[in-house]
Amino acid sequence: MTDERITDPDAASGEEETDRALRPRTLDGFVGQETARRQLGIFLEAAKNRDEALDHVLLAGPPGLGKTSLARIVANEMGVGFHPTSGPVLERKGDLAAVLTALEPRDVLFVDEIHRLGRAIEEVLYPAMEDYEIDVVLGQGPAARTLRLDLPPFTLVGATTRTGLLSAPLLGRFGVVQRLDYYTHDDLARIVTRSGRLLELDVDPDGAAAIASRARGTPRIVNRLLRRVRDVAQVEGHPRVTHDVAMRALDLLEVDALGLEEIDRRILRALAETFEGRPVGLGTVADSIGEAPDTIEDVYEPYLLQEGLLVRTPRGRVATPRAYRHLGLEPPAEAPALF
Repeated sequence: MTDERITDPDAASGEEETDRALRPRTLDGFVGQETARRQLGIFLEAAKNRDEALDHVLLAGPPGLGKTSLARIVANEMGVGFHPTSGPVLERKGDLAAVLTALEPRDVLFVDEIHRLGRAIEEVLYPAMEDYEIDVVLGQGPAARTLRLDLPPFTLVGATTRTGLLSAPLLGRFGVVQRLDYYTHDDLARIVTRSGRLLELDVDPDGAAAIASRARGTPRIVNRLLRRVRDVAQVEGHPRVTHDVAMRALDLLEVDALGLEEIDRRILRALAETFEGRPVGLGTVADSIGEAPDTIEDVYEPYLLQEGLLVRTPRGRVATPRAYRHLGLEPPAEAPALF
């Protein structure tokens, strides 16, 4: 078995490098998402046996659940190149053409935030995905002509947090669509144990469970919390991360028993106190707490919805009685009209 421990500070310096080093490199090392992992394993094995490129894959789900890691794993398992980019970066047709023509046979092109691709870029992408061809315009004005270039068979792996924003023609060209769900506490505890081993940090089962319980069902968050717990353990001189050490660090970070951080509580308090329980539009909520609407909708709301702390209605966002109780407030005697 390959030793993946992070021991060279020059090879893995900084939070970003450490985070990348904690990501699994193989499908067997990927924890959780059993259905997606099992299905991808079958599709990858079949593609390798036929010596073909894997069909195009769409990975959907909230941020931090492992979409980028799975895309890299697809490339690693296929033994091909990995070319990452994102929807907002591909602004012109020439940008996409440059990326596509640089691909080798069976390479993986990863497009993060694929729902943010412009419609003109999508039009170029359709023949590339279906027929492995791309049209390039040479020259300008009356002298312009179109040149059709052949592309090697490749796999497009798209990642999105908002499947509903994908156009039907683009969505229909993905042969594999996987929806990633929030992780269980047991799976997150396994990730804490694995990451602790890679960081050469001794984490006991109770400490791992404590960190996992406040990670909002998200591997990215659980690894971030683990790094902060490591800081506390190091400064306070604890050789082992126990339940008490983990809880003291989490309390210092103001991460509560439901995994809510300060921004989550500000959203709920704005709904419950500032707007007195009335339905509130997303833009108004964003303005009241100083956050971007997209950030609230994509990053914070999915977990609040899953935990039953917030509901979306045609008239706006509303805090639930559970949210009031969690904030130590008395729920309103009468529920506001939602429709």
